[in-house]
Amino acid sequence: MKSRSLHAFMGEEVEDIRRVLTIAFRGTDGLSPQDFERTLSFDMEWVAPHEAEAAVKALHRAGWLKEVEGLLVPAVSVRDVAVPFGWFPRPSRLLQPVPASQATLPPKPASADAKSASNPGDDKERRKTTPAPVPTRDTGDPRARLLQRVIGYVARQSGLEREELQRRAERKQAAFDLITPWLAYALVAREQGLEMNGIVDALAVV
Repeated sequence: MKSRSLHAFMGEEVEDIRRVLTIAFRGTDGLSPQDFERTLSFDMEWVAPHEAEAAVKALHRAGWLKEVEGLLVPAVSVRDVAVPFGWFPRPSRLLQPVPASQATLPPKPASADAKSASNPGDDKERRKTTPAPVPTRDTGDPRARLLQRVIGYVARQSGLEREELQRRAERKQAAFDLITPWLAYALVAREQGLEMNGIVDALAVV
C-alpha cells in the first residue's frame, strides 16, 4: 500500500510539472531563462520573484528543460496534457522537482483533478493581470463578475492573446446580437476545441 501511495504521489508531481510546461511554453518555440522566470513569478504567480531563478535552474537540473540555440524548451512531451480550470502548482514542486525520468510513470487521471477543481468559487486567482477591455452589455447578469476568470482560462488553454479573444467575442456578439459577453467567450472557447466542463462549472451561479 505504501509503495502504491508513493507511486501515485510521484505521478501527481510529474503531472503538475508537465502542466506548468504546457502553459508556459504553449505557442512558443522556446523561452529565455529570464522570460521563463517572469512567467513563473510575475505572469502566473506560481513562485515568488526571488524564487523564480532557483525554480528554473532546478527544473533544468532535473531534466525537465533543455537548451536549444540559447532558449529553454521542454525536454519531455507535453502533448495531450489536461489542465483543469483553476489549477495551480505547489511552489515546492517547482523548487524541488522530481527527476524528469519519473515522467514515464502513469499520469493521474485528469477527471480526478477536474473534480477537485470543479468549484471555482473556492479558488483564489493566482494571476493578477490587467484585464483586456470587454463588452459591458448585460451588466445585470451575475455571471458577468466571473468573466475575467473565464477570459484568463480560455487565453491560457487556447494560446490566444486576450486582445484576439476580445475581437472574436465581439464578432460573435455582432453576429448573434442578443448573446451576453460570457456566452460569446464560451462560444470562442468551443470554437477552439476546448473542454467545456470547466467553463460551464465556472459560470454556474447558485
